[in-house]
Amino acid sequence: INSIKSSFKLFDYFKNYQYFEEESASLIDILITLAKHLKIIIIIPTVICIITIIHVQFIANPVYESTAKIFSSKSENLSQATNIAAKFGLNLSDNQSEHQWMYPDIVKSRTFARTMLKRKFDTIKYGPQRPLIQILTYGNQKPTEDHDIINKTGVNGVIGMIDIQEDGSIYNITISAPEPVFARDFAIALIEELDAHQRDYNKTKASETRQFIEERIIDTEKELKEAEEALKNFRDRNRRIGNSPALLLEEQRLAREVVVLTSVFTTLKQQLETTKIEEVKESDYVVVLDPPEAPLQRSKPNKRRMVILAGFLGIGLGMVIGFVKNYAENSDQDGQDKLSKVKSLVVESLAGFIPRRFKNK
Repeated sequence: INSIKSSFKLFDYFKNYQYFEEESASLIDILITLAKHLKIIIIIPTVICIITIIHVQFIANPVYESTAKIFSSKSENLSQATNIAAKFGLNLSDNQSEHQWMYPDIVKSRTFARTMLKRKFDTIKYGPQRPLIQILTYGNQKPTEDHDIINKTGVNGVIGMIDIQEDGSIYNITISAPEPVFARDFAIALIEELDAHQRDYNKTKASETRQFIEERIIDTEKELKEAEEALKNFRDRNRRIGNSPALLLEEQRLAREVVVLTSVFTTLKQQLETTKIEEVKESDYVVVLDPPEAPLQRSKPNKRRMVILAGFLGIGLGMVIGFVKNYAENSDQDGQDKLSKVKSLVVESLAGFIPRRFKNK
């Protein structure tokens, strides 16, 4: 029994030893393959890095980012004009006006983008005071496409330049542009248009409120005159009402109606003047915490990161090519046939992406 146990232990020892030898042999084979094709592994990442450097330095368009922080001075309160209208049962506000202004939805809207396209900017590439739609679409060339297509392209370009993030009641705006001064000027123009949009919105609400109050004044004045005339006629018909409780009660009712309408008429007159002031009042609806500045360095593309990624990609590609080449050199005829089949399948798959008109040529 002990001899059998010893035999099993010896068998396990030789089995583990053989597994270790196989692992060592495979690792050495890998190192030999890498050393054999070290030239390929060095040349390929070098070429890819050189191409990447040329691309990011001379071909890729630079992107500069200008940032700003803003918040709304009217963000959590109804305007005074809307509050006035609410006292009389008129709801001029929607759900958005009762809480913070939805600046991300405003600046990312097509309506706001079309407003920005009308602004003019100074650029190094296209010259001074060029319309934004020209800068983003046809440049210094004559427009060859339809006006609607150019307009849609410009709208998409404006929306793509803007990134706005909400941080509580503060909004962080980031503008991406091909020139640093252009990025700053675009951010300033965006804040100005946003302030004008909010000012126009509040003026519109104030104007609607003023129109409502003026209509109510006309109706209330008419009702007041009718109530006063009814009270006068009652007193003319009833000179002595001291001994009649019913007549006294009727007189009190008519007088109370006159007092109530007089109070409403007086309040409407006061609120009308307040609404007129609100309508013409000028104030900064968008408060700028950090004004936009021209960036000193471009944000994209990141040269160092792209070159490092290109280097790792080249090393991996070189290793794959080295192993494939080593396999092709050491494989038998069956392996050669399989490799040729793989090559043909890859070529056929890539050929499927080529348009037919290029194939015919």
